[in-house]
Amino acid sequence: MRDNAPNSWEARADRYSLYGFTDLPSVHERGAVVLTHGRGPYVYDTHGREYLDANSGLWNMVAGFDHPGLIETAKRQYEKLAGYHAFFGRMSDQTVLLSEKLVEVSPFSRGRVFYTNSGSEANDTMVKILWFLHAAEGKPQRRKILTRWNAYHGVTAVSASMTGKPYNSVFGLPLPGFLHLGCPHYWRYGQHGETEAQFTRRLANELEATIIKEGADTIAGFFAEPIMGAGGVVVPSAGYFQAMLPILRKYGIPVISDEVITGFGRTGNTWGCETYGFMPDAIISSKNLTAGFFPMGAVILGDELADRVQAAAEAIEEFPHGFTASGHPVGCAIALKAIDVVMNEGLAENVRHLTPHFEAGLARLAENPNIGEWRGKGLMGALEAVKDKATKTPFDGSLSVSERIANACTDQGLICRPLGQAIVLCPPFIMTLPQMDEMFDKLERALKQVFAEVA
Repeated sequence: MRDNAPNSWEARADRYSLYGFTDLPSVHERGAVVLTHGRGPYVYDTHGREYLDANSGLWNMVAGFDHPGLIETAKRQYEKLAGYHAFFGRMSDQTVLLSEKLVEVSPFSRGRVFYTNSGSEANDTMVKILWFLHAAEGKPQRRKILTRWNAYHGVTAVSASMTGKPYNSVFGLPLPGFLHLGCPHYWRYGQHGETEAQFTRRLANELEATIIKEGADTIAGFFAEPIMGAGGVVVPSAGYFQAMLPILRKYGIPVISDEVITGFGRTGNTWGCETYGFMPDAIISSKNLTAGFFPMGAVILGDELADRVQAAAEAIEEFPHGFTASGHPVGCAIALKAIDVVMNEGLAENVRHLTPHFEAGLARLAENPNIGEWRGKGLMGALEAVKDKATKTPFDGSLSVSERIANACTDQGLICRPLGQAIVLCPPFIMTLPQMDEMFDKLERALKQVFAEVA
């Protein structure tokens, strides 16, 4: 609970901070949690309290909060070349090495990479690339972007327009030309008597009908997270991408896999598109790219798209886009090390090792009469709170049930995330089985406490 002394960390946070994506009634009552350091999957606040962070920071601290190899890599690179850009034909050696590595570990046989400072900027950049490409190929009317309801692609004006969340209406978004298709969450949006296969076919039919209505020659691209992360870990219905991609290919619409959360091991494979068996034209990467040790995003263009974009740039002698810190040498060095840590130091294997235990824990908690479903893949999962399990009726929004569960977890020394009426877990890849048991035990106590209050 908060310390109300005028000079407390909580009071100072309130006085000078504009909180993002924060339930303000909770923070006013409880105060901000101000952290000082981390060890492994645990973080510690200014009062010395320990928390098991089952959210990996914000999906990204997959190697924990004090990985010695990542820290040493950052130190060495800061001593060698502390900063540079990737403009005017100049870039660091680490930038070149990382681009080679990203194409090597991608599903593409070759390609090109463009760097940003975040996943939001990477999605924003990808939209600009598509607009640039289509205009250069004599199709400037191809500007509409297809995404899905409940998807999350970022917070810039363009990436927020791609994000299918109602809260963006307070900014007057989405911008014109950003179209949101149906959310592939069968449990929530399947119609009465509709099988999962029929649900998937209905979404595919909606896609084709939208393309025909809008005109294929006006659509620039289709963006999709393999699993909707900030939508509440929404796993696509069976056969979803296999139904959608042939339609998109039929009409020549580029497919972009937003792997900001799912990339580099979260689903048990290097890429989420591998897990769900589809080949995109480009990949958006961030978060796990640097294991959270540096702010960085990347657009990875596959073979065909890379050739077309390069030709468009050659025609006007440049690609007029970039950021001061694009391809930052320290960030690139850290990313190279993070990729090595995940792929070669046992973290990817540990995800696969922990997944059955993780899924069993979610399934056990879903036996609670106020949990409607559990869902997930690899080390990302969610529990959906409901007032009535049989009818899938949610709790009244005024009860803030998921926020209350998250707060009860915090009191237990566990950090997890409320999303809608779901509680989301995305533990670090370094978790042990005993730590996972600790996570589920604390969450179970929090669920029992809150449901006893509201059910």
